[in-house]
Amino acid sequence: MGKVTGFLEYDRQEQKYQLAADRVRHFREFTLPLDEHDLSKQAARCMDCGIPFCHGPTGCPVHNQIPDWNDLVFQSDWQEAARNLHSTNNFPEFTGRICPAPCEEACTLNLENQPVAIKTIEQAIADRAWNMGWVKPEPSETRTGKRVAVIGSGPAGMAAAQQLARVGHDVHVYEREPKAGGLLRYGIPDFKMEKRHIDRRVKQMEAEGVVFHYKANIGVNVPLEELTAKFDAVLFCGGAEDPRNPQLPGQELDGVHYAMPYLVQSNRRVGAEPMPGNGELPILAAGKNVVVIGGGDTASDCVGTAFRQGALSVTQLDIRPRPPEREDKLTVWPYWPTKMRTSSSQAEGAEREFQAATLRLEGNRKGQLTGVVCARVDEKRQPVEGSEFVLPADLVFMAIGFAGSIRKGLVEESGVALDKRGNVVADDQSYLTSKDKIYVAGDMRRGQSLVVWAIREGRQAARSIDEALMGSTVLPR
Repeated sequence: MGKVTGFLEYDRQEQKYQLAADRVRHFREFTLPLDEHDLSKQAARCMDCGIPFCHGPTGCPVHNQIPDWNDLVFQSDWQEAARNLHSTNNFPEFTGRICPAPCEEACTLNLENQPVAIKTIEQAIADRAWNMGWVKPEPSETRTGKRVAVIGSGPAGMAAAQQLARVGHDVHVYEREPKAGGLLRYGIPDFKMEKRHIDRRVKQMEAEGVVFHYKANIGVNVPLEELTAKFDAVLFCGGAEDPRNPQLPGQELDGVHYAMPYLVQSNRRVGAEPMPGNGELPILAAGKNVVVIGGGDTASDCVGTAFRQGALSVTQLDIRPRPPEREDKLTVWPYWPTKMRTSSSQAEGAEREFQAATLRLEGNRKGQLTGVVCARVDEKRQPVEGSEFVLPADLVFMAIGFAGSIRKGLVEESGVALDKRGNVVADDQSYLTSKDKIYVAGDMRRGQSLVVWAIREGRQAARSIDEALMGSTVLPR
């Protein structure tokens, strides 16, 4: 695919970033896209590798036909590349921005640490498709008479709703928040993905017949039985939002917060949305020493947000050992490797402490956080005696993952079976829960995961629902 000798002629090139000193002054996206000439050369690097692991089960969860659209970009057939890309991925402008790109880790050229710049090309195709007006509503010409309710408008719910509407079902999406997007809108900062991308997809879906109901918290202010009585199928796509509780001594101190309330507040503020009137105090990092507990994407988002709010310092604690700079290709490839990665937010000036466990949080007599007591850990993640150290802190964010879906409300009212991790039980073929005509997809089923996995599950659940309602389906898996 691409140019037969392209991978020999051209070096890997990715889109660059604004300088850190400039980008921390705003919340806008800061990538600097490649021009068409450079994108064509990057697409030309896609080699005829025989077995393209990039779009197999190890590379791309939605099975994007990566070699095909790389070749189309090289041939300057951008419109056909966009059509191909949208055939497997409802929202490539989302994944082109925020997916960690397991496809690039699975690329054959990654054996030489020079994978094709797949993510950069994907974003370029999607953005060009919108700019050229190629992305249009695709309403169904026929109506099935079947009604489907989707609970949650994150990537899984949006993907499922769009697929179901396009085959003629009457689809209604119920969202707890004032706007659609789920954690795409309220969890992921604008500097990674501006919310205009979500807004135009919502408009497209509305033109396809999807009806959005906002401030509808099913199981809280809208009874679930109201939906099960009116709809032929109900799909749960509520995400995994229950934070893991580290149960740290001093966790009750002022200045200690879970990561998501902080990110949600910031996203509401940037989006000029009113804060909920529940007495919640503003969480701001301006002029403060910030410590982020956790080494994942959510922790990184806290780091970048804190810098943009004017934090004095940001330190990120990771209990894992410092990973190697490069992985052993012969033992890991084409799977996702453990290796040293530095996010754009971390590169903005964060201090990173590896093999660091948080022992307790300290405060003053007024109950205000003053510091974090840490210790180095051994290979079993047990504190090493005599290795304690203290980090001054005015603000701590706990970002150590999620323990499944919030039980109170929808999950409790539905009575669906849960596994030992707190996820709703359903297989990845039918997506049917233990309750008749109730389905589940995304993080609510598989636990916290990537946006691209949520899109895959939403698409596959839509196929299952369509097949159950109609006896057959034309929707792809």
